[in-house]
Amino acid sequence: MKILLTGSAGQLGRELVRSLACLGEVVACDRRALDLGDADALRSVLRATKPSVVVNAAGYTAVDRAESEPAAAEAVNGLAPGILAEEAKRCGALLVHYSTDYVFDGAKGAPYTEDDAPAPLSAYGRSKLAGERAIAAVAGRHLILRTGWVFGLHGANFMKTILRLARERDELRVVADQCGAPTWTRHLADATALLLARRDAAEGLFHVAAAGEATWHGYAEAIVATAAAAGLIERAPHVLPIATADYPLPARRPADSRLDCRRLARDCGIALPDWRTGLADCLADARF
Repeated sequence: MKILLTGSAGQLGRELVRSLACLGEVVACDRRALDLGDADALRSVLRATKPSVVVNAAGYTAVDRAESEPAAAEAVNGLAPGILAEEAKRCGALLVHYSTDYVFDGAKGAPYTEDDAPAPLSAYGRSKLAGERAIAAVAGRHLILRTGWVFGLHGANFMKTILRLARERDELRVVADQCGAPTWTRHLADATALLLARRDAAEGLFHVAAAGEATWHGYAEAIVATAAAAGLIERAPHVLPIATADYPLPARRPADSRLDCRRLARDCGIALPDWRTGLADCLADARF
């Protein structure tokens, strides 16, 4: 199996390099080697590589900046996936693409299934939904994996931000009225490898997130408590719950972006561990 991986230097991409290695040859491209904003480069690299699988782990992930740069987010998250889908179909490859819980508005009051209608609140969410739809419109072989609240040791994410602030402050103020499922990049990458290793590789849309749920506040409390127990921080600061309205940001977030992952378990036999397990195992590997 020859796998072309985009975004290989990102927080998910670096875990995918590790997880996909056992499946065959991985042609890993970071942004310097392949910029998703360059349509001609996308076509050229895919035609030269001739992969059997394309795994797109690249994306515009600056949720708040996307509000002032909607065209840039749309180019990378909305238009590029369609081009990747066209080129994958042209060479008979399966396209694996990652999307987000932010395609939903959070008003359902229960975990979202793959059949629920998206209604993104932000430019970022709209750009990711556009990418999903562009891939589906090409009608080639594809696997779209929606996930959310992703964290890991690489790149920028909430867990690393909380750890940095915990070393600097005695008190942290964290939003307590938004909930989701923090998902470790390694668990997501390993699930991707399991899906590709199947003789009858799954296709279509699946939700892939950690088991369990948390608010940002509860998640932050778990981060500082786990890190303090592991000796990564000297003491656990007090984590104070606040409302979303008390911490205004440019982009609106869904209040409840939990994902129902039962289709993945039923059809593929894959279920990610509880988010607390992922957090503990991730921090056990930490050297920062």
